[in-house]
Amino acid sequence: MSVGLLAVVDDILSAAMKASAKAAGVVIDDAAVTPQYVQGITPARELPVVGKIALGSLANKFVIIIPIALLLTAFAPWVLPYLLILGGGYLCFEGAEKVLEWFGVQHGHADEGARDEKKLVLGAVRTDLILSTEIMLISLANLERGLDIWTTLAILAVIALMMTLVVYGAVALLVKIDDIGLKMAKNPVQRVRHTGMRIVRSMPAVFRFISILGTVAMLWVGGHLVLVNLGEVGVHFGADILHGIEHLLEPLGGVVVWIGDTLFSAIAGLIVGLVIVGIVLGIARMLGKKPNFHEGEESPADVHV
Repeated sequence: MSVGLLAVVDDILSAAMKASAKAAGVVIDDAAVTPQYVQGITPARELPVVGKIALGSLANKFVIIIPIALLLTAFAPWVLPYLLILGGGYLCFEGAEKVLEWFGVQHGHADEGARDEKKLVLGAVRTDLILSTEIMLISLANLERGLDIWTTLAILAVIALMMTLVVYGAVALLVKIDDIGLKMAKNPVQRVRHTGMRIVRSMPAVFRFISILGTVAMLWVGGHLVLVNLGEVGVHFGADILHGIEHLLEPLGGVVVWIGDTLFSAIAGLIVGLVIVGIVLGIARMLGKKPNFHEGEESPADVHV
């Protein structure tokens, strides 16, 4: 009996690894986006905030994404592309708003001193909901056909736990690596001490790069979601261009195809995001309101080198 149980567990783990492989790019994006939400808070609160975001991510996956994905896949699969278009549009909106900030367009956002931890966590969990939705739906789409509901649920649960640990373990390491550098800088061994100082001095530039990467990731993932899922519901123009670029670059190798795909998706995401920002600002102006697009996250423009 124990041998049979181990075989089942092994099958579930193998299926989870195989199904989640194609979601690796989104996992990287998720890990790149999240650290910007932790920038600017006191060091003592960094890991607790990452922990809260990780718990929110688990709630997203187990309470919202997995149950809804299974129900929609069984009873209304036609709804899924529309949900992904909405999620992709939101990522485009956030990414475009941050790009505008690089050029000094603040949209009602000003430095408010101490950062609101509750808003920070809510903003990060909300963004995670969209990225996690894509991770789980990509994984679900790559499962073998004919699995029963309980096996499918077990595989998705393993993927959810695994992805959350990978993403937020990496985020926790990133936000605390400067503290590791400080401890190394106090080491009596000169080589270790010098390495620690180099780590500390490089971290502002590293976090600025991560913040920019996170913004680009929002535009890339959001644009890709919008293009591909518009194609799924009959609007093929953007998806056809994307496939044409992939086909054109295919002889140059997988890396070049990925770069071309990413670049076009990010540009499309920026365009979609700017349109949404314009619509939101227009509606707000008609209503006599001044929207604040931020939920506590640090803009790339605010990360000082």
